[in-house]
Parts: sequence; C-alpha cells; structure tokens
Amino acid sequence: MRVSEIFYSIQGEGKLTGVPSVFVRTSGCNLRCTWCDTPYASWNPDGVEMSVDEIVERVNSFDATHVVLTGGEPVIAPEIEQLAARLKPEKHLTLETAATIFKPLTIDLFSLSPKLSNSTPTEREGGRFAEAHEKNRLRIDVIQQFIDHARATSADIQLKFVVSNEIDLSEIDSILIQLRDVNRQDVMLMPEGIDQASLESRAGWIVEICKQTGFRFCPRLHVQLFGNQRGT
Repeated sequence: MRVSEIFYSIQGEGKLTGVPSVFVRTSGCNLRCTWCDTPYASWNPDGVEMSVDEIVERVNSFDATHVVLTGGEPVIAPEIEQLAARLKPEKHLTLETAATIFKPLTIDLFSLSPKLSNSTPTEREGGRFAEAHEKNRLRIDVIQQFIDHARATSADIQLKFVVSNEIDLSEIDSILIQLRDVNRQDVMLMPEGIDQASLESRAGWIVEICKQTGFRFCPRLHVQLFGNQRGT
C-alpha cells in the first residue's frame, strides 16, 4: 500500500489525547475537504509503496503500545485489513476514518469523523471537486455499520466533528438523530483550524456548547505543541 509517513508522536485528538502512539498515514483519499490539514495524503498524495511486512517492521521499531491507522482515508488502502490483523495482537489500534466506506476491521477504537457541509470545497481550485465531495462526504448507513461493528466486537468509538461555525450544530444534530446506539459522551466537537489563533478563536463558544449538550470538547494538542507540521 502507499504510505505517506510513519512516525512516533502523541495522539493530539480524541479520547486518547496525549497517549504516545505510532501513526501510519496512508496516502490517498476519496474526499477533498477544503480545510484538509494533510494535503500530501489527499489533495496531492505522495508516499512510497510498502508491504505489510515492511510497515509492521517499521511500527515495531518504536517502543509504543498504541498505533493509529490514519490518512488520507486508510479504509481505501489495499491490504488495510491484513495490516490491522497483523498489528492487533500486540498493539492497541485506532482507526481514523471519515466513515464513508465500511470494512469490518479488528480495531480497539473507531474514530469516526463524518464530514459536515463546511468541508465542501466550493471555492478551492474553482470548485471542481465540490460536487463529488458533496455526494460522498456523508454516509449515514456506513457510519451506522461502524457503530454496530464496534458494539459487536466490544470496540470503543468516537464521533469527531470539525466545527467552523455555530450553524454546524444543527447539522450535527440532524446526523445524530439518524443514528442508533450513540452516547453523547462519544460525540466530540473539534474547532476547525491549523494554527493556534484559529483554534482559540473557536474554542470558547464550542466549550459552552459542550457544557450545554454533554458533548466532549476535542482539542488539537499536536498543533498546540508542534504547529501544523508533518511527522507530529
């Protein structure tokens, strides 16, 4: 499979924020989010072809118990099922996915990040990807498949939404009302932004919404610590 990078850092988002983890970032994505912070795995995918054996060897070179399969969109990567099966006996696995395509992977934490309409690239590159992105960005049936699979396999889940404006909350509510077996404490609101100033400008009112709804506030600790840099 094509891999953009493998690195050892700390988890910056979600329930495992702060946990030292090895990140395996596959290259390639079926979406084109306008605010994408990893264009080298989506808009302009780069990377090298690596076998499952090579990836496992690289992961095992780090002294870490937690591994994050991310992208891009890791679910579309060839052999992602074999890679997860190889890593799972020894590692705690997180899958970070937009949940537009389902595969029954054996995972400890499914980090589902459904894309809101704020992600649609209506202006970027003349809007030439907007129609395809809008058509594919939200699959309620696939999200539910991941939730059901997680419950059936005793895996944990989190639903992580990138929030730009307060109007995004009504869209989140419309998504959640269509899903079964979702706990509010598993819903995370993350401010959109790739620099500390942007994150701070949205954090205050998002925190207040979390206090009102019971959702969790999701920081971007890696941006705070390292800036928006590769390998962090």
